[in-house]
Amino acid sequence: MPAVDAARGLAILAMVVYHFSWDLSFFGLIGVDVGSALGWRIFARLIAGAFLFLVGVSLVLASRRGIRWRPFLRRLAILVAAAAAITVATWFVFPESFVFFGILHEIALASVLGLAFLRAPLPLVAAAAVLAALAPSFLAAPVFDHPALLWLGLYTVPPVSNDYVPVFPWFAIVLAGILAARLAAARLPAPAHVAAPARALAWLGRNSLAIYLVHQPILFGALYGLQALGAIAPPAERSFVESCVPACVATAREEVLCRAACGCVLREAKAEGIWESLQAGALSEDERGIYDRLARQCFSGPEVR
Repeated sequence: MPAVDAARGLAILAMVVYHFSWDLSFFGLIGVDVGSALGWRIFARLIAGAFLFLVGVSLVLASRRGIRWRPFLRRLAILVAAAAAITVATWFVFPESFVFFGILHEIALASVLGLAFLRAPLPLVAAAAVLAALAPSFLAAPVFDHPALLWLGLYTVPPVSNDYVPVFPWFAIVLAGILAARLAAARLPAPAHVAAPARALAWLGRNSLAIYLVHQPILFGALYGLQALGAIAPPAERSFVESCVPACVATAREEVLCRAACGCVLREAKAEGIWESLQAGALSEDERGIYDRLARQCFSGPEVR
């Protein structure tokens, strides 16, 4: 349905914006930590929620005349392969915070679990959604902290990952999409003329998986290359980072993570108002204490540990 495709296209555009902002933050090119800032974290969760809600809606729309198993299994195989590729790629780039169960993993599993609710009584679907949303609050236990069970989301110690979308509570949003689509099924409007902007969004939505897989390597790689060439940092900031990175690498850390940590120190030094003194090599005793604290925080962050 064009409206669903357009909604998915809008979600993928929002995800590109988030990831580009995350990349800028990772390389220390903007003065905000996108990975931890509350507003950005809410934005990221809204994007993930939109995708999962649309998974539920799409399951209902695709099965109105019965489940077409061949297209379903083909799409599922593509999702599983893409999720595995994300895990492998992030393992090499971010070994301490790789994506072991992210949005694609959740979409693949939710697509299978959701089949059980396509014909279930609506009150049961609603009850399951509520239980899935509340599960982390009353089922969390230390046993679920084992790496093999972290995909459930019932942990007591949050895992470190650059993208973590476990079954609970996120499957609740898929169930909400199933419930909403089933309630609205009898009142779905007939297809109408679609304006050009909506058609463009619908095209993005139909190709959202391909866009998801290629946009981040392109953005991240481009920024990495531009920064390495010195094209996107002021001379003083570039000089600080380039002198910081070798010292970090000498401690057996990955270069890309060292660049993130050094960028973090630079960004936080500016936020604390000590950048001018640091740049001039004239930190006071108090400023030195602030700098040491910032360095400890940045070099022990989840991207560096």
